[in-house]
Order: sequence, then structure tokens, then C-alpha cells
Amino acid sequence: MEKQILVAGFGGQGVLFIGLFLSHAAMIEGMNVSYVPSYGAEMRGGTANCIVTVSDSYISSPLTDSPLHAIILNRPSLDRFEGNVQTGGVMVLNTSLVDRMPKREDIEVYSLPLNQLAQEYGFVRGANMIILGAYIARTGIVNLDSGTARFDEIFKGKRKELIEENRSAFMLGIDYACKNW
Repeated sequence: MEKQILVAGFGGQGVLFIGLFLSHAAMIEGMNVSYVPSYGAEMRGGTANCIVTVSDSYISSPLTDSPLHAIILNRPSLDRFEGNVQTGGVMVLNTSLVDRMPKREDIEVYSLPLNQLAQEYGFVRGANMIILGAYIARTGIVNLDSGTARFDEIFKGKRKELIEENRSAFMLGIDYACKNW
């Protein structure tokens, strides 16, 4: 089983951290992992995306033009990557910043008002963890326990309050997916 996940948005949304988190969680489970970040020169506010490949066997190439899954955090990313997702794949959309649904009917689409949820929760910087929790809960790309039980390890060196806020945001995403998808 080899799956590629594209995460795309703009700098400052936590795009690259979503990829790192997925990579770490998959490694905890003993999977082979590759992580390829890409971002514009501007960083915050510029384009950012990454490709994470998880596999139970050798990964021949970390690059792909057609990921199986995509987490899309803004409209320009949808416009750019919509056609790349494999038929039968999964796309998770942030409808707070994506004002249209994909035109394709050959993929599963799950949407959530991410920025609105993060504001209601009171932790805007945790939006990336909300969508990550929802994505993992829906797809099972990694075991939820690999994320929830290992936050201290994944966030090693961070303040305890920050770890707990992110853990709570992650759990909010799981809860959203379970109730709405």
C-alpha cells in the first residue's frame, strides 16, 4: 500500500507542519515515509505545499503529479491541484477559504468551514490541526492513536500549553469528521 497526500495552501496556514505530522505518525507505525515540501520565496502568505508518501514497502520515488489524497486550504490551491488527484481519491476542503466545490465527480470530497471552527474554538493557529484530525479520522491514513497518543513526541520541545491546545484542536477535527462526514 503506497499513498501520496498533497497538502496545499499559503504560507502561515501550517501546510508543511501537517505534512511533518503525518510523516511522523506514519513512522511511529513503522511505515516508510517521504516528505517533500515546496514553498514560495515569500513564505508567509506565499504558496506552500508538500507531498507525503506513506507505504508499507519501499518508496521508489517521493515525487508524484497525481496524489491519491489532497488537503486543500485555499482557493488558489484548489484551482491549481484539483485535476491532479487520482480518480477515486479523496479531497478535504477548507470552505472558509474555498468558495467553490470541485468540478470533478470522480473523487470523494469532504468539506469543513475550517477558519470558522478555529475561531469558534478560540485557537486560530490550530486550524491546521483541526483539518488534520478530520482528515485522519475520515481516511484512516494512519491510526488515530499514532497522532493522539504521541503529541508530546511530535511536538517535542514545545510549551505544554501549546501541545494541549493543538491536541484539543486535533480532537475537534476528529469530532467534526465523525459527526458530519
